[in-house]
Amino acid sequence: MRQVKHLLATKGNDIFAIAPEAPVLEAIKHMAERRVGALLVMRGEQLVGIVSERDYARKVILQGRSSAQTAISEIMSTPVLTVEPETDVFDCMRMCTDSRVRHLPVVQGSRVLGVISIGDLVKEVISAQAEQIDQLQRYITS
Repeated sequence: MRQVKHLLATKGNDIFAIAPEAPVLEAIKHMAERRVGALLVMRGEQLVGIVSERDYARKVILQGRSSAQTAISEIMSTPVLTVEPETDVFDCMRMCTDSRVRHLPVVQGSRVLGVISIGDLVKEVISAQAEQIDQLQRYITS
């Protein structure tokens, strides 16, 4: 099966990040502009958290807080579940479902290489299963 590094090579290594001191409103604007569901929270080159639409809904909207006056550091999720580039896509899928997370930063050492989402993983798993079905059908009919 494919590893995460192959998935990143296909989808791109775009890293969308924000500083922990930034207001939540800035994060929401960045997510909307880039059409992503989460941003990495970085202090320089160091990954310190992740902030998602889910965090925004649960920790800002439902608690009646101000998006403009709440810092990312107050609502970000920590610790961050990460994977290495050599991790198998099926293992990542299992991690996401077991931990109920939607985004996995891909790290090598302390360097962030990119982010994969549950959507990326589902698409890859379905594609792999379709290939297997096609191979089996060709085997059976030949």
